Amino acid sequence: MIKKQKKGGLSAALAAVMGTVAAMGAAHAADPVKIGFIATLSTPAGYIGEDERDAFNLAIKQGDGKLGGVPVQLVIEDDGLKPANAKQAADRLLQSGVKLFTGVNFSNVLAAVVPSVVKSGAFYVSLNPGPSNFAGEKCDPNYFVASYQNDAFHTAGGVAANELGYKRVVLLAPNYQAGRDAIEGFKRTYKGEVVAEIYTKLDQSDFSVELARLRSLAPEAIYQFHPGGTGINFVKQYAAAGLNKSIPMLMPSFSMDARMIQATGDASAGSYTTGIWSQDFDNPQSKAFVKAFKEAYGRVPTDYAMQAYDTANLIGAGLKATGGDLSKAAEFRAALRNPAFTSLRGKFSMNTNQHPIQDLYLMRIGKDSDGTLSPHLVRKLVSDDKDAYAQFCKMPS
Repeated sequence: MIKKQKKGGLSAALAAVMGTVAAMGAAHAADPVKIGFIATLSTPAGYIGEDERDAFNLAIKQGDGKLGGVPVQLVIEDDGLKPANAKQAADRLLQSGVKLFTGVNFSNVLAAVVPSVVKSGAFYVSLNPGPSNFAGEKCDPNYFVASYQNDAFHTAGGVAANELGYKRVVLLAPNYQAGRDAIEGFKRTYKGEVVAEIYTKLDQSDFSVELARLRSLAPEAIYQFHPGGTGINFVKQYAAAGLNKSIPMLMPSFSMDARMIQATGDASAGSYTTGIWSQDFDNPQSKAFVKAFKEAYGRVPTDYAMQAYDTANLIGAGLKATGGDLSKAAEFRAALRNPAFTSLRGKFSMNTNQHPIQDLYLMRIGKDSDGTLSPHLVRKLVSDDKDAYAQFCKMPS
């Protein structure tokens, strides 16, 4: 005979079921937001991805595994500096349900990743490259840049060359999107004579032909953009040829970052760089970051590390505004467009094309009190810089 369950027993059973459901919901809500981090971690340029990954992880560690109070999980992929590898990684992560991406550090690789990401409805927040095409006509509501538009350091380079009195300059850069953006950006603000534009290969290691040509052209200065291992080789060979004694070198800071200075030694001494940040910035958040990075990893952070740390905290602002629910796309976008975080570089805001409005500076590489070389802030070059492509961005709602 089946006994009739008492009313109190039924209520208790129902409460138990509801409690289980609530617990399952809470557990689900606590699942970390996965962030696809595709970066160059191998090849001679691998140290760039290493610095970006480490700085991003530092922000997560300081938040006890969270960004903006939301638990996150970094899913890391090495693109090997190959666009096809990066696209395959992005497609694989998208199929697994990842809705938020960052990490790529070269413009040609970024070009292979962003279209797939934004087409799927996911978000991409760039921590380094900001190619001109994505800043203008190909801008997208789900694509943000936390670093700079590619031309920025180079337009500052043109301003610096004017102020330093260089009347005849030769320009050198690799023949890819960021390299072409570099030369166009410099020419936009430079008022002197561009004696020649020399395009190199992205993975070039021997610059003997270019150096011989520079010697014959005899400019008053050069402006060169070569990141990573390519830049190390260029500066070493430039000094070995004795050209650093007769032709001053001006370059963006990512052509002579902290790791590159260590690798090139005195070859970079006296060179000028342009950028958005320097290790000797006199603000509390930057000082705290440099100290924390050194303690965590035993080395000085590069500009790439600074940008990655800022990117992590920008993403954190978006996650905080949405409680980590990326389906709240409008709220996430709004939080990134009006970022509520303290940038290591000081002033930071977003332009209408979702690229930064920020100040640009001139640095000079010289010796510290302990005899080591590092960039030292000289002066501000440009206030509230906005890129030239925002006018062509018709941002869909």
